[in-house]
Amino acid sequence: MAQPIRRSRPARTAAAALSSVALLATLGACGGAASGESADALTDVQLAFNGALTVCTDSPYAPFVYEEKGKLVGFDVDLGKEIAKALKVDVDVLDVAFDDITSGDSLNNDVCDVAISAMTITGERARVLDFSSPYFDARQALVVPRGSGLDEISELGGQRVGVQKDTTGETYVSDYAPESTKVTAYDDAAALQAALGAGELDAALLDNTVSGAFVAENPNLKLSREFETGEQYGMAVKKDGNIPLLRTINGTLADLREDGTYDEIYDQYFG
Repeated sequence: MAQPIRRSRPARTAAAALSSVALLATLGACGGAASGESADALTDVQLAFNGALTVCTDSPYAPFVYEEKGKLVGFDVDLGKEIAKALKVDVDVLDVAFDDITSGDSLNNDVCDVAISAMTITGERARVLDFSSPYFDARQALVVPRGSGLDEISELGGQRVGVQKDTTGETYVSDYAPESTKVTAYDDAAALQAALGAGELDAALLDNTVSGAFVAENPNLKLSREFETGEQYGMAVKKDGNIPLLRTINGTLADLREDGTYDEIYDQYFG
């Protein structure tokens, strides 16, 4: 299980990973505890729709976001509610395609104010998005049918491997799997899970934070191996367009860690 950030999808290369660290150091200067924000600073936050924080996310991706009784719920949704509470506004959660988030389309076209979607901070994404400080640590996980004998990336040559489109799992396979690997990219995690469960794939690579649900729902599968990739999830706002909101997000995350609220939300979804 990934560890919450209180105790402490991968960059394309080691250099890109270092670039992300440098980016976070820069963004840290934009931070400031939400409890210390002045009323004037909060009024500087520009929202796409008056009176509500609009959150973009890609569902289903349990336990970060999924539908329950007709509503989107999950770890990321609850964090979004805390950001809205700090702004003293309502929250509206929209289900959008993950590539619309990572490309910057949803945020830069004012479809939403913030993206909270289990999204790994990378240098490539930072060119079109402004990231918050990281709020979650993750790794990549290899999920395979029981008895397959597949345990290493190097063993995937000639195998049918599924990933989710525009994720760091797709990047990891591209960077490290043999060239003969037959990779299929799915639009969402549900389609990937269905294909793996139906025997259409020999393996899937995805974030370890959701691989447990895959295995729990299909006893014929097993989590074969996890790979340390140094991934950290971040929330994102419009590129160079909403620094006051970014400050509020960073400040709120700091407050949630300090007062124990982050731990409570984490335990609810990850135990």
